[in-house]
Amino acid sequence: MDDEAYKTALEQLKSTLKKAKIYDSEYSKIVKPREEVLSRYQPVFASENVYNLSEDEFKEFLIFRNNRHWTGLHRMGPKICKDMDQLRKALSILQEEAQPISYRLNQSVDMVPGMGKAIVTAILLVTHPDLYGVWNRTSEEALKKLNIWPSFARGTSFGEKYEQINEVLKTLASDLSLNLWELDSLLWQFLFDSDGNDPEYEDGEPVFSEKSDVTASKEQRFYLERHLHEFLRDNWDATELGKDWMLYEEQGDPDRGYEFPCAVGRIDLLAKHRTEPRWLVVELKRDQSTDTTLGQILRYMGWVRTDFSDVGEQVEGLIISHSNDENLLYALEAVPHVKVLLYEVKFNFIQPNLNIK
Repeated sequence: MDDEAYKTALEQLKSTLKKAKIYDSEYSKIVKPREEVLSRYQPVFASENVYNLSEDEFKEFLIFRNNRHWTGLHRMGPKICKDMDQLRKALSILQEEAQPISYRLNQSVDMVPGMGKAIVTAILLVTHPDLYGVWNRTSEEALKKLNIWPSFARGTSFGEKYEQINEVLKTLASDLSLNLWELDSLLWQFLFDSDGNDPEYEDGEPVFSEKSDVTASKEQRFYLERHLHEFLRDNWDATELGKDWMLYEEQGDPDRGYEFPCAVGRIDLLAKHRTEPRWLVVELKRDQSTDTTLGQILRYMGWVRTDFSDVGEQVEGLIISHSNDENLLYALEAVPHVKVLLYEVKFNFIQPNLNIK
């Protein structure tokens, strides 16, 4: 890690921490429940108790109102809990402190579909709060924005990556005089503060204050697009696209293809063909110009082709829009390997039948 980059990152986080304490920000609300959560869930996931873990206990931990720290984990609950014996075995391996953490992580995530980095490292933080930090989408994006994200050699395993990331997290926590729970909260606060044009968020969902008709229309469209984005992620295999394409996954990260981070932005969805050497970059056309949308997807496709795909692999693009746009269609006439699809939302009202005898 570059010393100057680290010093700059440290100063930025110190500034964020100072503001958070002065203005009693969300950071403080996330930090406060630490002891309550640790005392509740350390026994649940302790190595001596893990073989008695119930499905309800595991799913309850994934819910924000219980873990008080992470949103979105609950989505994977049903998939992870399909085989509770296998889950208990994986968690038992995860808690074997005599084994290297890289080995334990690789073994446990490979055993249970859906149990990616955000969940296993949250469990590690709860059970060993002084040893392990959290690697999730937020902490990764924050470290990248701070320019202190480790570089990995090609072929580095999930567990080996985490070892390097965890060293950065522990060093930061020590230099900031924070525990790893507090650091995780601070990284979220830094990311939130550095993206000042975004709407406020409550439990992971955007909250708007404007009430004009124009804004209300944009707000409704934002929600539709956000839910479409999440619907495609959660139901990809059931869509027409899922027949030929699969959302990109990495070891320990089943959601890697959702909001895929790259050097030139964040790809809405990244998919790989099931049988052929082809990639698909999917971009939702939000409330932005045709030129912006087209430039964005071409930039992402160029990055995938140049910096990510292997030699001989084809990169294609797909724009999903809520309305027909002639300007976009004309532009695509001159752009090979990019298509557009329209989506529609239907609401049906059904009269209930009263079968009263």
